[in-house]
Amino acid sequence: MPRPDPQPLPAMPRLAVNGIELEVLLEGPAEAPPLLLIMGLGVPLTRWPRALCEALLQRGFRLIRFDNRDAGLSTHLDHAPVPNLGAALRGMPLEPAYTLDDMAADCVGLLDALAIPRAHIAGASMGGAIAQIVAARYPQRVLSLTSIMSSSGHPSLPPPTPAAAAALFAPLPRERQRDAIVADTLQRYLAIASPAYPEDPQQLRAMFAAEYERSFDPKGVARQMAAILAHGDRRPLLAGIRAPTVVLHGAADPLIPPACGEDVAAHIPGAELRLVPGMGHDFPAALAPVIADAIAAAAARATLQP
Repeated sequence: MPRPDPQPLPAMPRLAVNGIELEVLLEGPAEAPPLLLIMGLGVPLTRWPRALCEALLQRGFRLIRFDNRDAGLSTHLDHAPVPNLGAALRGMPLEPAYTLDDMAADCVGLLDALAIPRAHIAGASMGGAIAQIVAARYPQRVLSLTSIMSSSGHPSLPPPTPAAAAALFAPLPRERQRDAIVADTLQRYLAIASPAYPEDPQQLRAMFAAEYERSFDPKGVARQMAAILAHGDRRPLLAGIRAPTVVLHGAADPLIPPACGEDVAAHIPGAELRLVPGMGHDFPAALAPVIADAIAAAAARATLQP
């Protein structure tokens, strides 16, 4: 990865969806099979690496990337209260501003706004959880599912390593200017990155600086995290998924351990599990063909269905 797009691609006007507005970016021929890409916690659509986007375009997809609510240039719910995540992690009740089901409805509303009746769906981390919900609750809209570095949310699954948990939950630095946040983001990123596929720190800094300029909203990240924590176990939903599914997971993922991906695959009927040696919780450029092949494999299975 993780090079951001070298030049910003032309975005559509923000689309009104589910009571909010979503920033959307389309690439590829209008007649190509649509692929909706759902990003993870707190990061914008530009986090999908250029190498992966190019690999997917070469495989014949029309890419639909978007900023989730409370991320990037989409609507930020600044009127909503900021959840007390520390209390929630200690077992106190949590009242999220919205749920992962709401974010799944955003995805379906986006397809409606684009007049796309059915699409291939791929999501990473939190985006993988959202993609699972879309496939389970809106089966008529999903051609195939690729769940990447995600979990079923079952409480028995192993937690992050201590270093990965610190990368996720440690407080932000007191200095909130760009350079301090970029340095902090780089440190957190390296704690969960692929050990076998190190990335250029200069490129990483450039990506994080661009993300800071696009939108820096820790309160929005907290609201997204609250939606994750409040959702809980998705195993019952997974059992109802009928779309052809590939589950891709890094064998060296310290944030969402590989057992979590194995659990997702075990509970989706007919799902194929692909564990990638040396991959952590990121998208190394060297693995772009591997990730694109997994998405294409799920899509190919969809074309074989009657």
